[in-house]
Amino acid sequence: MELSSLVAPLVTALGSWPGARWLQGSGTAYLFVNATHVLGISLLLGSILVLDLKLLGGLRGVPLAVLGPLNVRVAACGVALAFATGFWLFTVQPREYVGNPAFLIKLGLIALALANVGVQHANPAYGRALEGATVSAGVRVSAAASALLWLAVLVSGRWIGFV
Repeated sequence: MELSSLVAPLVTALGSWPGARWLQGSGTAYLFVNATHVLGISLLLGSILVLDLKLLGGLRGVPLAVLGPLNVRVAACGVALAFATGFWLFTVQPREYVGNPAFLIKLGLIALALANVGVQHANPAYGRALEGATVSAGVRVSAAASALLWLAVLVSGRWIGFV
């Protein structure tokens, strides 16, 4: 894939910043940043899938008012950690990633998943559901979309190494 004249200098700069060079030269550093990325993904998926399952009517006996706010915060921490470390890992081989269709699909899926988060949090019924009110059909649809999108992000992330 040929990079545009606008993108090529940025990609080159990202691949040569000190953090990228450190990971390129240290298998141990790369291992720990990669493991931290996996931790962020785990926090995100572990908490958001439990919350989505609860919103879809599963996990009976666990009050949503207790489960919801905690899982939203843990998921947000997971997103922040996964994004920071994912970007750092991207800088190790930015030219290869920009040309990888699985990586581009992953970015698109992340954008869709984050847009769904925005829709959820803008919906007053979602906030009421997290406080223990009845879960509306719209909130259930957003929860199902959330679970599917974040799982698709996970699969596309694993797919990157096979393309």
